Amino acid sequence: MTKEDFRKLALELPGTVESAHMGHPDFRVGGKIFATLWPEDGWAMVKLTPDQQEAFMQAAPEVFAPVKGAWGRGGATSVRLARSTKAIARDGLVAAWSGRAPKQLVREFDSQRRSQALYWCGPSCDDFLPCPHIRGRPTAGGR
Repeated sequence: MTKEDFRKLALELPGTVESAHMGHPDFRVGGKIFATLWPEDGWAMVKLTPDQQEAFMQAAPEVFAPVKGAWGRGGATSVRLARSTKAIARDGLVAAWSGRAPKQLVREFDSQRRSQALYWCGPSCDDFLPCPHIRGRPTAGGR
């Protein structure tokens, strides 16, 4: 996965705009940052809750790690782009976006995903949603 892949995935989420702070690109919804691309090649960040961070690190420890210091303890999570698939990165982006987006926008997004049977079939699938492998039934993770 490249920086451009990550950028494209982030910008596909409703209401997302690209901005910048501290010399690097960030992605915002409702004026709130939910993801950034680091100045160093191959790295990004998603703003998760600490519980989400733990779950993502357990599911894909080669991809996700806490940012150092207090930001990391608060859920800021590093993404190793070279080790991520598009599906895994999108999952992290959707979780981060959902935590920062206006609640009505999240409800509309979730409703649309359910109505279109947009489910991710797992880490072995690198397809963008809708996943062609699973139609009409959620995975165990409820995606």
